[in-house]
Amino acid sequence: MSGDSQKTFYLETFGCQMNVHDSEKVIGTLVQQGYRQVETVEQADLILYNTCSIRDKAEQKVFHRLADFKKLQSQGKKFGVLGCVAQQEGDRIFERAPHVSLVCGSASYRNLPEMLVQIEAGKRATGLDDRQTDECFETEFTARTNPYRGYITIIEGCDKFCAYCVVPFTRGKERSRTSDSVLEEARQLVDLGYSEIQLLGQNVNSYKDPAGKRSFAELLAAVGEVPGIKRVRFTTSHPRDFGRDIVEAIDAVPALCDHVHLPVQSGSTRVLGAMQRLYTREQYLERIGWMKSAKREISITTDVIVGFPGETEADFVETLTLLEEVGYDSVFTFKYSPRPNTPALKLDDAIPDQEKARRLEVVMAKQREIQIAQNKRHIGTVREVMVEGRNDLRAQWIGRTSQNKTLNFTASGPAMAKVGTYAQVRILSTFPNSLLGEMVV
Repeated sequence: MSGDSQKTFYLETFGCQMNVHDSEKVIGTLVQQGYRQVETVEQADLILYNTCSIRDKAEQKVFHRLADFKKLQSQGKKFGVLGCVAQQEGDRIFERAPHVSLVCGSASYRNLPEMLVQIEAGKRATGLDDRQTDECFETEFTARTNPYRGYITIIEGCDKFCAYCVVPFTRGKERSRTSDSVLEEARQLVDLGYSEIQLLGQNVNSYKDPAGKRSFAELLAAVGEVPGIKRVRFTTSHPRDFGRDIVEAIDAVPALCDHVHLPVQSGSTRVLGAMQRLYTREQYLERIGWMKSAKREISITTDVIVGFPGETEADFVETLTLLEEVGYDSVFTFKYSPRPNTPALKLDDAIPDQEKARRLEVVMAKQREIQIAQNKRHIGTVREVMVEGRNDLRAQWIGRTSQNKTLNFTASGPAMAKVGTYAQVRILSTFPNSLLGEMVV
């Protein structure tokens, strides 16, 4: 197909890096089927919406967006809902938004070619029943939309059933792909010119090789030793499955980035129990201790939820003291919001929204103080960054360190940086969320 007769699609993505990578699979499949991606809904024959169900009122936001799109139906455009809200809401989407032609969960993207044929014939297509399949990892055609970081899904789904989380209901049970297939894809990414790889999973370190060849830590090390790979990242880890062997791998293999994202959610053992997180504050701090005693300085980031049902002021204070004790490099903070199908829906003692907002502000202010102090320690040091872009307004390059810190820097003359390459940068000053430096020639 070519010219004006080529079918076009527009894809809007929300949510985590898993969703971003899922969209790469969808894009690759659609392009292979003769579609061309366009930048606006107006240009598109097919409008797709890759959804995330983690945040509060996610379904409402999807239906509002679909209502916005409805006026385009008269132009012959077709609409599809993909991802977690699609899996969660299923055929109810057709009931509430009859102009939608396609509803497809993340495990069914390999069936998109058949579904496209159906919707092009004026029928509805659904892909919702394959969450337990082992064939959900990579489609035959995956578009790599990030020019310098390649994503590889190594495990899908979740068996943890945290009281507040909808992921087990939208992504299904944990299933891992073979370590050999991961390594083969890593080598393919090197051939495509990638030097940084990020391993993905809802619980990435819960990985279990179906072939029994490698543990998660052994797979990490093996990916880091693939010739041509300069950096390996992984997200997201669950503290319950975080072993000392992961820290040992980071120490042993230079390509493994010295950054671990280890969501804690609360500093109170009592609240962690109510959340069904499967560890205590003390067990979590034991894992922090392993990282603090590593030979390399490992940057540690986390997620925190405030206002979980029944969280007392004393419980909340325990979260604040945990922030101080660990000294996180960055914290993603959230107010608890009830999600469909989750055990927490049945819990009493809801925290008023106003109080949740206050606690969120307190956590963010406390963490800001910690980050200001943490970042100042880097002044005067030289760090290697991957160059990710340029801010022309500020005449600065944008880079990221191995510790996943944003480091903006200046470069002049022959030392001009280039996106996708690596540069040595001396840190001159710091801000709460970033570092500033100059390129070392």
